[in-house]
Amino acid sequence: MDKNIAIAIDGPAAAGKSTVAKRVAKALGFTYIDTGAMYRAVTNAVIKRGLNPQDEGQSEMVMQGLSIDLLPDGRVICNGEDVTQVIREPLVSGNVSYIASYKNIRLALVEMQRKMAESKSVVMDGRDIGTYVLPNAQVKIYQIASVETRAVRRYEENLSKGIPTSYKDVEDDVRKRDYIDSHRDFAPLKPAMDSVLLDTSYMSIDEAVDAVLKVVKDKTGAERIC
Repeated sequence: MDKNIAIAIDGPAAAGKSTVAKRVAKALGFTYIDTGAMYRAVTNAVIKRGLNPQDEGQSEMVMQGLSIDLLPDGRVICNGEDVTQVIREPLVSGNVSYIASYKNIRLALVEMQRKMAESKSVVMDGRDIGTYVLPNAQVKIYQIASVETRAVRRYEENLSKGIPTSYKDVEDDVRKRDYIDSHRDFAPLKPAMDSVLLDTSYMSIDEAVDAVLKVVKDKTGAERIC
């Protein structure tokens, strides 16, 4: 491939973006970048230091010298610590949208994300990848699903990982995150003008992945290698 390709997959919480993005990246032989995990890692760092994640000034304090590494095997390392599991727990999930709304934190993480995408073909998912992080991405997908579908998916995911939760709490969290993400002042959640809408409410994972791969092939010519 002569030119690096960037695929941006945006959408609301629990729409299945990460699952689809991972599968698409693997099928194409691209690098997967989980931006949501990066915001979760910052959220966990704030909580771990005993700071208030709903206080912008306090939260920004953890960014000094912060390091985040996304490993090929899916592990997330923050300041040398494996935080892969803890960043998926309810306390982090319930506060990550606050952290993601803070401009200086977003600017710092966006700089990291853009550097990751400079030298290789990537699949990156998040809330503002196509509109802000990678506005020149060749492929932009805006992946949605109904609130109920997304709540069920997140609830079942939590149970499979042994994370204690209730469906009502998960649904409330999804609705809260939708509101915060779409109403924040800086880089709010919204589809890019040139994005392709993909409603996965009634799609299996395989169907969603195939739909994205078709868009990629139509727009770039890149095809699955595995």
